[in-house]
This record gives sequence, C-alpha cells and structure tokens, in this order.
Amino acid sequence: MGFEAKRCGVQFSPPSIVLIYVHTDTKKMRKRIIPVRNFSKYSDYSVAAERLKNHPRHRDYLDQVPQSQLEKLHIILRDHMQGLSLEDSLASFRLDPEEDLNKLDDEELARKKGQMDTLFERNCKRTDDPDFVYDLEVEFDKPNQEKCSWDEESDDEF
Repeated sequence: MGFEAKRCGVQFSPPSIVLIYVHTDTKKMRKRIIPVRNFSKYSDYSVAAERLKNHPRHRDYLDQVPQSQLEKLHIILRDHMQGLSLEDSLASFRLDPEEDLNKLDDEELARKKGQMDTLFERNCKRTDDPDFVYDLEVEFDKPNQEKCSWDEESDDEF
C-alpha cells in the first residue's frame, strides 16, 4: 500500500495541512486533511513540522513531502495566527536583492540564507554537467563612471 504525494497546502480554519495524493494500488486521487494540533503563534515551526512528519498516523502519507515544504506550511499557519495576510506571509519567502538582511531577526535571516543556499545549489554548475566549461573567462562591460575632481588631482601627483 503506497501513496504518491501530488500537492500539499494549508487550511486556516481549522489549522490543517491538506495533502492531495494518489493511492498507487488503485490509482485513485484522494485528499487527506491533517489537523495541526498544539500549534500556536509562538510555536517553533521546525519542531511542529518534524513532529507531524514522524507521526505514526501520517508518516506514510507525508514520506514524499520534503521537510522544508512542511516547515513553510507551518510558517504560513503561524503567520496567519499572528494576524498577517496570506500575501504578506508568502512575500517573506521571496528573495529581494535590495533587502537589507542586517535588519532581520535570527530566525528570518536563517530562513533567507536557506533559500539562498537552495537557489545556489540549483544554479551551480558541476563538472559532470554537459554544458560545464573549465576555466571560463567572462568580460563584463564597465559602466560609464563620472569623473570626480579628486580623481583628476590624484593622477597629477603620481
């Protein structure tokens, strides 16, 4: 008796994880609503996700769902309990290159660094990739820089 997870989502009232899966024996698509118990706006999302994934009743269903996805769904649930909208909660998962990471708390910074690591691993070229080029040199266009008065003065002195 096996299960193949297709989609995973969150339900706010009551707080639950919704799993769409295919039963591999019968090839029927089913929906399982997994209640999230003992979870508040102050709970640790990683512990709650791990506890849910290891729960004997849900273990077989959540085996193919990555831990990071369950953590993300718990973060969305926790943000909803804290009064944030769904759009604000999802915006916290997007990487903004202009965002000042020095202003984030430790938990948010760890989440952003984890996202950057995942993005780096996805874009990284490995030696066994077919389009890998050893010792690749790339020239970048230099933007037009404005001349400053102190730049011109320092040239005369040397």
